[in-house]
Amino acid sequence: MAARSDAGAIGGPRRNGAVSFWYADLGGLPPRRAPLAGDARADVCIIGAGYTGLWAAWYLKALAPGLDVLVVERAFAGYGASGRNGGWLTGSFAWDAERYLPAGGREGVRAFIRAMAGTVDEVIRVAEAEGIDADIRRTDELTVAVTPAQLARAHADVEERLAWEVPEAPVRLIGADEARARVAIPGVLGGVVIGGVARVQPAKLVQGLAGAVEARGVRIVEDTAVTAIAPGRVETTRGTVRAGAVLRCTEGYTAALPGHRRDWLPLNSAQVVTAPLPAEVWARIGWQGHEILGDFANAYCYAQRTREGRIALGGRGVPYRFGSRTDTDGGVDAGTLDWLLARLHRHFPDLRAVPIDHAWCGVLGVPRDWCATVGFDAATRTGFAGGYVGVGVATSNLAGRTLADLVLGRDTALTALPWVNRRVRRWEPEPLRWLGVRGMYAALTAADRAEARGGAGPSRLARLAARAMGR
Repeated sequence: MAARSDAGAIGGPRRNGAVSFWYADLGGLPPRRAPLAGDARADVCIIGAGYTGLWAAWYLKALAPGLDVLVVERAFAGYGASGRNGGWLTGSFAWDAERYLPAGGREGVRAFIRAMAGTVDEVIRVAEAEGIDADIRRTDELTVAVTPAQLARAHADVEERLAWEVPEAPVRLIGADEARARVAIPGVLGGVVIGGVARVQPAKLVQGLAGAVEARGVRIVEDTAVTAIAPGRVETTRGTVRAGAVLRCTEGYTAALPGHRRDWLPLNSAQVVTAPLPAEVWARIGWQGHEILGDFANAYCYAQRTREGRIALGGRGVPYRFGSRTDTDGGVDAGTLDWLLARLHRHFPDLRAVPIDHAWCGVLGVPRDWCATVGFDAATRTGFAGGYVGVGVATSNLAGRTLADLVLGRDTALTALPWVNRRVRRWEPEPLRWLGVRGMYAALTAADRAEARGGAGPSRLARLAARAMGR
């Protein structure tokens, strides 16, 4: 493959793994906090110090400052997807809205879409109030189409979004000229622009949030793995925590907890980041609006222009590891690196001679119906949130706010949203889920190849594969 020879020409990434480039950008991994020092008590015990757990802690302390909140983390705060994602702070509604209709009806779904759209402003508000410098830049989301089939999907995407009649989420279709004027991608035919989003540096956001909750009196313990969860009780490798409420905020790592292996699929996503690009390359590419950028391929990619003038691009390489296993500190395999480089060089041919400075991967949580959920049982005082399917930067904020209201028994507009306490069936046992996910992504890749050859429209194979997997 061309991508493999290109990787050899540039010598491959300087760093592979070590969690993510975002931590290299910070100068390295953060110092570890102390682990749990034996048995403990708390009003609320939160499992997982990523965005969801930290947002839940922040809002709990904002609403009830006297509450004793303990966050238990297996590695370090921001180790998982919160410190590895693509930096898309977007309130776009990324799930099948119709699947929430049974729980909330049309008005309930519209309220959910509006609530999601408001998360961008809310995250920025808190970041500014707490003095968190996370390279946040307000911009647009631009998703481009480079084949007729992709352009057909762009039209369908806009029609579906507008059908919900929620003006708070501005979306419009653009033609080839405007798309090219924004970002000069070869062969672009058009695209979709969604306003009201932002670009962030993910590790800066999660580390700043961890510091902010600690300043409010939240205890965070690290290097403390949870081994069992029960109402009012969390067993760990360092001791037992007894708490008035227990919240599971483990997203893609949920499958590692006893009894939860089939709840959410840990789907893998990977990224590369270039060296800083010279001014003459940026002059040819454009991208002066710093849009967060994606495409309408079946096996799609996502990208951002970073603070210091790099391009970070991600997508799915090895989609799923047998038995719901996860990666080791973000290391990327050669096949995934090839795929990422091929997509990077397809959209930006000028980058074939530009070094790749870092490659990494991480996991995201995928429910069986590919739709996010927040849950809380008032009788057992246990709750959870996640299954964000790759759009967790903003969604985790809404989830954290909702969990805080549920724990405190507040009857609010957030607790009435139709993602609260939805029942979703579990994933199939192995080897069925491994075969299903691998088969689906093989079909999506084959569909992209067929569409690139000039097929009449969107691939039927891709639609059938996605439907079979519940997407």
